[in-house]
Amino acid sequence: MKDFAATGSFALQLAILLAAIVLGARRGGMALGPMGGIGLLVFVFLFGLPPGSPPGTVLGMILAVITALSLLEAAGGLDLVVRFAEKILRRHPRSVVFLAPLVTYVLVLASGTQHVIYALLPVIAEVARKAGIRPERPLSISVIASQQGLIASPVSAVTAALLVTLAGRTGLPQLLLVVIPATLVGLAAGTLSVALRGRDLADDPEYQERLAQGKVSPPAERPVQAGGESRPAIVSCVVFAVAIAAVVLIGIFPGLRPVYEQVGEGVTEMGQVEMGRATMIVMLAAAGLMLLFAGSDPEKAIKGSVMKGGLTAIISILGVSWMGSSFFEGNRAAITGGIASTVEAHPWVFAIGLFVLSILLFSQAAAVAILGPVAVALGLPASLIVGAYPAVNGNFFLPTYGTVLAAVSFDQTGTTRIGRYLLNHSFMRPGLVTTVTTTVVALGLARWLL
Repeated sequence: MKDFAATGSFALQLAILLAAIVLGARRGGMALGPMGGIGLLVFVFLFGLPPGSPPGTVLGMILAVITALSLLEAAGGLDLVVRFAEKILRRHPRSVVFLAPLVTYVLVLASGTQHVIYALLPVIAEVARKAGIRPERPLSISVIASQQGLIASPVSAVTAALLVTLAGRTGLPQLLLVVIPATLVGLAAGTLSVALRGRDLADDPEYQERLAQGKVSPPAERPVQAGGESRPAIVSCVVFAVAIAAVVLIGIFPGLRPVYEQVGEGVTEMGQVEMGRATMIVMLAAAGLMLLFAGSDPEKAIKGSVMKGGLTAIISILGVSWMGSSFFEGNRAAITGGIASTVEAHPWVFAIGLFVLSILLFSQAAAVAILGPVAVALGLPASLIVGAYPAVNGNFFLPTYGTVLAAVSFDQTGTTRIGRYLLNHSFMRPGLVTTVTTTVVALGLARWLL
């Protein structure tokens, strides 16, 4: 009877956890955080579970990076980078299906945020339409490329979450050695899967009908935006690029991280600055340098899209991961005992868990922050955790994610669409091909390199 009661209590707690996640995801934005707070309150005050702990280092790293990024945006640095990418695409319109995802990947990898894609999507749609190429092809794979670039970025929130999870087991260099090649191979496979998809615009009856009815105007010549290469924009880009290089270097060469002495109660202890804190220090310093030498406007930075997106991520991760921590700590024995054997026998189950949770949360970082500690507690090897990591890119599956909806809205031809049956949308094929290929390649590389 006692075991039955314990099982019933676990099932009820799991239902509350899932309900909080689903309700938060449906409301979008930062709603995951407050909904996670409700679940946490129920767990701690009603069920008497331990409160767990919020992922302080993850939140600190995200906040530090977002601070630097928002000041980069305020100084015009992000616009400068996007204009450079726009020039590349407009110079090679016939190759837009192959160039657009690559440019998107590099931009997101370097910046650590998917926000740059919103400025690039209309350019991709226009360049493709002018070239007579079905915009669905480059738009769909570019959205997927932004997700691949995010998990490969050394300064993204999801990378920070994974590094904190794997602290002491593997570092940034090993992670990048696995993830960057894997994402590039996966992106190549995804691009090929849509390269010849559908009819060209000249043969597309729906587009031709839209043109005939005047619902869509013929593509007009629009010059590349000139100017804007102001000194603040250039300086901010240089400062941010140096900061990224510094983060990568101190990750590759741990000896570059300072060693310090700490005296307490007559005992002197030696310590070294952790990677997470080192990243925070570098990015906050970069933000300060932008204020001093690029003239970034702090008020403008606070109101920018990067800061808004970053705060949304922080609030969401705070609530939902803290709730998940409380649930896990209160049911550690049941969870580890129940799924350890399954994961050991079928390691791919962990990858599926990441994929499904990212669909529910619409956040790769939140998914890693929740499942990462569980994987470590189960004793999964670092090679398996890193190898399965790319499966966290499942937020394309339901056509409700911001970048997916933006790509659909920017395509005036109507070729990029959400299907009648919801899941038969333009992003499903490239998303599945890219994610599966990347995960398989990453599992192989991680097994070999880690």
